[in-house]
Amino acid sequence: MTSLVRHVTFDCSDPYALASFWAQVFGSTVHVDDQPGDGEVSVIAPEGNANLLFIQVPESKAVKNRVHMDLQPQDRTRDEEVERLLVLGATLAADFRKPDGTGWAVLNDPEGNEFCVERSRAERE
Repeated sequence: MTSLVRHVTFDCSDPYALASFWAQVFGSTVHVDDQPGDGEVSVIAPEGNANLLFIQVPESKAVKNRVHMDLQPQDRTRDEEVERLLVLGATLAADFRKPDGTGWAVLNDPEGNEFCVERSRAERE
């Protein structure tokens, strides 16, 4: 038997706040039993996808992530998604978008974790 990814886990200082950000990113929800101040908070993923788990740790993020997520917008363009995520609290870390429409944007979540936003499937076609 093979393994499945049950959770993708983030170390963070405020699990509820960071989980709330990512729940908005994915149009999902924070687990009903999780509350502000909890040391572990889960974001419930759609069926068949891994949940996100946020665990409180005492140290702050110090270096670049060794693993990061690449997001592909489903119902909007890459640039529209970047703007939506900036409004939610992300910050633009690096911009690799090119004038011809290719490329990607690197963003940081509210605790500095890097992630990329690529072009949507429609933009790739």
